[in-house]
Amino acid sequence: MTGDHQVLALLLFSAFIAGTLAITTWVSRRRQGSAEEFYAGGRLFSPMENGFAIAGDYMSAASFLGISGLIALFGYDGMLYSVGFLVAWLVVLFLVAELVRNCGRFTLADVIAARMRERPVRIAAGTSSVTVSVLYLVAQMVGAGSLVALLLGGTSEAARSWTVIGVGALMVIYVSLGGMRATTWIQIVKAVLLMAGAIALTVLVLLRFHGDVNQLLTTAAERSGHGRDFLSPGLKYGGDWTARLDFISLGLALVLGTAGLPHILSRFYTVPTARAARRSVVWAIGLIGSFYLMTIVLGFGAAAIVSTEEVRASNAAGNTAVPLLALDLGGGAGSTGGAVLFAVVAAVAFATILAVVAGITLASSVSVAHDLYASLKRPGAKRYGEVAVARVASVGIGAVAIGLGLLARDLNVAFLVGLAFAVAASANLPVLLYSLFWRNFTTRGAVWSVYGGLVPAVLLVALSPVVSGSPEALFPGVDFQLFPLQNPGLASIPLGFLAGWLGTVTSREPPDEARHAETEVRALTGAGAV
Repeated sequence: MTGDHQVLALLLFSAFIAGTLAITTWVSRRRQGSAEEFYAGGRLFSPMENGFAIAGDYMSAASFLGISGLIALFGYDGMLYSVGFLVAWLVVLFLVAELVRNCGRFTLADVIAARMRERPVRIAAGTSSVTVSVLYLVAQMVGAGSLVALLLGGTSEAARSWTVIGVGALMVIYVSLGGMRATTWIQIVKAVLLMAGAIALTVLVLLRFHGDVNQLLTTAAERSGHGRDFLSPGLKYGGDWTARLDFISLGLALVLGTAGLPHILSRFYTVPTARAARRSVVWAIGLIGSFYLMTIVLGFGAAAIVSTEEVRASNAAGNTAVPLLALDLGGGAGSTGGAVLFAVVAAVAFATILAVVAGITLASSVSVAHDLYASLKRPGAKRYGEVAVARVASVGIGAVAIGLGLLARDLNVAFLVGLAFAVAASANLPVLLYSLFWRNFTTRGAVWSVYGGLVPAVLLVALSPVVSGSPEALFPGVDFQLFPLQNPGLASIPLGFLAGWLGTVTSREPPDEARHAETEVRALTGAGAV
């Protein structure tokens, strides 16, 4: 990019940052002292507003940059992410949204603690929520670094590092000053911008091929370097039994993980009723479904127009496929149209990252304050307000995410999110479903279920090719790989369910029939819901 083009993109970045900071400042003038206001925005959002915010929270850098990049690199196999992310919402709609809104107050732990002993359950669920959130945050940081490195010429490691640090600082400001209300409005603005940008690029890609999808796919296959294999299963996940098991593991993690993501579950508490929560999900599915269909067009469009080889040369993980596609659609390098379209897409992607990290940071800091701090503080010790603790926690979580983001900056963002989904599906989903639907579930079962999914998932990731033993690993120079799969979901998700069952059947504590009955009525009818 030339200096003028860089200036244009940076001006658009700055305009969005200024706008979001203005929203945060405006919201911070309102009273944010109560937990309900800071954590849930006063529960005043309409289903449409919350649906747009959910979509803005969910359609992350992994979706816009990572999935399109994987499709550009691997064709058919890259589409698994689009399908998995979308199908996951059916699980949320039918099993989780309404029941979680009725049973909880601010976090996942509220739902479980409704019928269990609070302290051990909150500590376990809070620990799991923070772990999932930090993994998800790392993916957004990596996306931000790739984007700005491309903008500044693709070679500046210092620019990538400072971008990660800058995004971390901004997310702390958004959360600590504006809470849920500011975060929600930032996500709504971002969802509108992202949908508009995706629609514009999709239309331009289809116009380039005169609306002939078959010609688009044929050209993508020709320019991919793989021929017809590009349009068939197996290019990434069909090599051997390990690759095929990885395919199944990833699919399980994507489909089941969404229902266990803390920042998604917390969005159901920002509406006044369970019916509004359900309608929010319907709005979100419409927006998210449309968007993921467009990522398929953009991925194959990048392969056909830019070429797979150029995408891989720019970024080995494919994270820059969409900005490169925008540059070409606008007229190519050196053209004004290309510079404008590239700058707009880069700014939209940056807006995406900022909005998502704000939502994740808020959810994790709420877990620290509402679950961990409230459970671990000693009786008689000086009591600090939960909201103040949440604000401090956002700083600590931001620092951890920045450090890990600098470490993992060469990994594909969609792949990193897949790991976060696997941990969420292993540690959070089993305990949530058991709490809602199993009458005999006990406190020991709940604690074992969380740790029985969380510990194996994190341990298997640490012992996988993601961390060591391969040229693309976090530590390519060492090899302590013992687990062959890149995604742990196939092993860790069943372990989470198994641990919950074992903990329950070996527990001496009888299940609390009365509290289960009360929770069941509340979940199904909303009677007594906050």
